[in-house]
Amino acid sequence: MPKLKSKGKDGLYIAFGLVIFVTLLSLFIFSEDNLALIKGVFFEDLSQDELREKFDIFDWHDYVTVIALAALQVICTFLPAEPVQVLSGLSFGFGVGLLCCLAGVLIGSSVIFLLQKSFSHRLRSFFVKKLGLDLEKIARSPNCIFLIFLLYFLPAIPYGMICFLAASTGMRYRRYITVTLLGALPSVCIGVGLGYMTIVSSRTVSLCVFAVLMVLLIILVSKREVLFAKLNRYAETHPGVNKAPKVNRFVLGIVYFCLRIYYRLCGVRVKAVNKVGAPERPAVILCNHGSFIDFIFAATLLRKYSPNFVVARLYFYDQLLCRLLKTIGAFPKSMFALDTESTKNCLRVLKGNGILAMMPEARLSTTGRFEDIQPGTYSFLKKAGVSVYTVKFGGDYFADPKWGKGFRRGAVVEAELDILFTGEEIQQLSVEAIKAGVEARLRYNEFDWLKARPHLRYRSPRMAEGLENILTVCPVCRQKHTITTKKDKISCEKCGYLTSLDQRYLFTGDFVFQDLTQWYDWQLGLLREEIASDPDFALSSPVELRLPSNGRGLTRHAGHGTCTLNREGLTYRGTKDGESVALSFSLRQIYRLLFGAGVNFELYNGTEILFFVPKEKRSAVDWYMASILLHDESV
Repeated sequence: MPKLKSKGKDGLYIAFGLVIFVTLLSLFIFSEDNLALIKGVFFEDLSQDELREKFDIFDWHDYVTVIALAALQVICTFLPAEPVQVLSGLSFGFGVGLLCCLAGVLIGSSVIFLLQKSFSHRLRSFFVKKLGLDLEKIARSPNCIFLIFLLYFLPAIPYGMICFLAASTGMRYRRYITVTLLGALPSVCIGVGLGYMTIVSSRTVSLCVFAVLMVLLIILVSKREVLFAKLNRYAETHPGVNKAPKVNRFVLGIVYFCLRIYYRLCGVRVKAVNKVGAPERPAVILCNHGSFIDFIFAATLLRKYSPNFVVARLYFYDQLLCRLLKTIGAFPKSMFALDTESTKNCLRVLKGNGILAMMPEARLSTTGRFEDIQPGTYSFLKKAGVSVYTVKFGGDYFADPKWGKGFRRGAVVEAELDILFTGEEIQQLSVEAIKAGVEARLRYNEFDWLKARPHLRYRSPRMAEGLENILTVCPVCRQKHTITTKKDKISCEKCGYLTSLDQRYLFTGDFVFQDLTQWYDWQLGLLREEIASDPDFALSSPVELRLPSNGRGLTRHAGHGTCTLNREGLTYRGTKDGESVALSFSLRQIYRLLFGAGVNFELYNGTEILFFVPKEKRSAVDWYMASILLHDESV
């Protein structure tokens, strides 16, 4: 039996909801003596006392029917709320009618809260595509609650949609239901009040009030695009939303202490050397970036000076992690993308006599060697004109490599704080001279560092596991994505066992390569030759598209499609929040594709991350390598 298309299913859902709504409404109006009351209000000249006597005709099933109608118009977001509210006020009076409608909103909102995970994709596309609301900015805004209240006063947004937005922010049920009930209260009062006014006041007054409200509604509807645009800007620019936060030294100290204890229990020791004492303020501190936990190693030297760290925006998509990072003074940056917000925050820190700490490589080292730095970083240092310090790490990559599975016992991380340029010196230097000085200081090779420390040994029950995510070509059969690892063993699905990784990160036996840097450089050379020999070179793969989360986790599913990388740039053709899209990014926009080893490749588009999960996850490093070679060829 063929599957129904999405639009056909949606049509069936809507038709089914309308049938239930109309059936309940008809049962309420035409059951027993209910019709007599409505006729008495609109077509007979009954006194208020005669009308109130007719209220006694209602039985419990009438209240249940109105409550069910009110709940249904929340759940079925295409159903209007006003008819039910007016009918409730007309039938039961203001007090009882208000309680019935609010009970319905309570039930409907609770159902939306439970169903949010199942239907969030379709509802999200309504917000983004039909209403033009930037759902991510609203959900991440510290003024999210106020913005949700505002939505209840804007036209063309059903209660159910607003309930979904509130649920998608990750708030707990108690807070969620309080927000949705209080938000709906004013409009419910208006709707029920209109029905009640028909009874307690003259028909002329009721019609005048209704006409005024309709005129206001029409004005709001005609201007809704302007209103929604202002709402988006408010979510983004409201004071305090995006500014670099102050450092809470107490919380920073607790976080640092707990993590240092944890890492020490995992067998990682830190040796810190401060060659300059307290850095002169304001100052920029540059750190090399071989390990995910470099921020903790840097804090060993810097925490007492309350630095503001620049952190990848990805980690601010999770609500709890975002709050923690801001509390300890970190602020977000879209890596390898134009990000004026981050630049302004950097300058704010320096103008406020603060210390700005950053990892200018902007991604973890793939093989334990220095990765290049985007040219704009050197221009920024020149413009800032303040003293520049460095924290140079050694051994951090081996403690927790990008591709690795867990920490290595026996790891020693050396961290050294030193001055590179004084403020006076950097003002006199050219951008090229600044670049040369930074690269000379930060350049590193972990294998050279390890050779000078022959006593170090690393222990892990999964020593080699994960290497297949950066070493993708077998040196024996030259097949791609056939490498597998288990414990310290490295094998090929075609050739069998190849070698193993010893306690000093060296390959054992009579293997063609001594260490992983040689293997990586060899496969990079193969890719370089392939690109140079093929004018139509392209990488292409089916992918899952993931976008910034709604506050719970880092990313969320947003669609499926196909990614292609060639000399024109990166293209994605597929779905995005239920809408068919074709996204293109030139090589100039893609300095480097970021990648998670065996997970994904990604790029930032403004403040939004596009997180692509390829069908063959081991190929993520191929996209990274190809982006380097294609970009450098184009400049």
